[in-house]
Amino acid sequence: MRLLEKKLAASPVIARVAPFLIFLALTACQGRFGAASVHWIYLAKTVAGAWLVWETWPFVSEMRWAFSREAVVAGVGIFAVWVGLDPFYPQLLKSGATGNPNEQFGEGSALAWFFIAVHILGMTLVVPPIEEVFYRSFLYRYFVNQNFLTVPLNTFVPWAFLATAIVFGLSHNEWLAGIICGAAYQGLVLRRNRLGDAMTAHAITNFLLGAWIVWRGEWHFW
Repeated sequence: MRLLEKKLAASPVIARVAPFLIFLALTACQGRFGAASVHWIYLAKTVAGAWLVWETWPFVSEMRWAFSREAVVAGVGIFAVWVGLDPFYPQLLKSGATGNPNEQFGEGSALAWFFIAVHILGMTLVVPPIEEVFYRSFLYRYFVNQNFLTVPLNTFVPWAFLATAIVFGLSHNEWLAGIICGAAYQGLVLRRNRLGDAMTAHAITNFLLGAWIVWRGEWHFW
């Protein structure tokens, strides 16, 4: 067994936290090496994130996609909330936003469309498992009990529910929508007693948001 596999197998915390922290560190690097680097580093973190999901998949049993009507409703509903609330509250200013690839690579250029596709694929397929495992599988249950694997996914503890939603929300520029989003996804986990529905809802929200950004030109969401 490789060293990485040994570490992942030996530490449930590393398996659930390390991918998120690596992804976060790469996000913080976006734009630090020139304007175009924001897009290249997004590509790098998407590839790295996909690899991390692949590596941790055998050691994080709850990281399994699941489909349900509730997941679809939550995914579409949170997209509507995210876009609908946007003009009505002040947002946080954080680094790492990617903006419009057309400004860097030429309007409608092949490279601009490549990075648009990378962003939509990354936010749809890579971000949901990494974030849902960290926030809903690890952080929420760790708030309840440091021996978090002993806490069933459907255990409801009000203060942990609120705290996790707030932490999730404050990690996004759109903090208010983020808090509502975090509460909705956590509610799915509690209701279904599995993580997969929240992953699917998260993917639906992000895909719809990506499509909205490209269609409407509202690049500030990235």
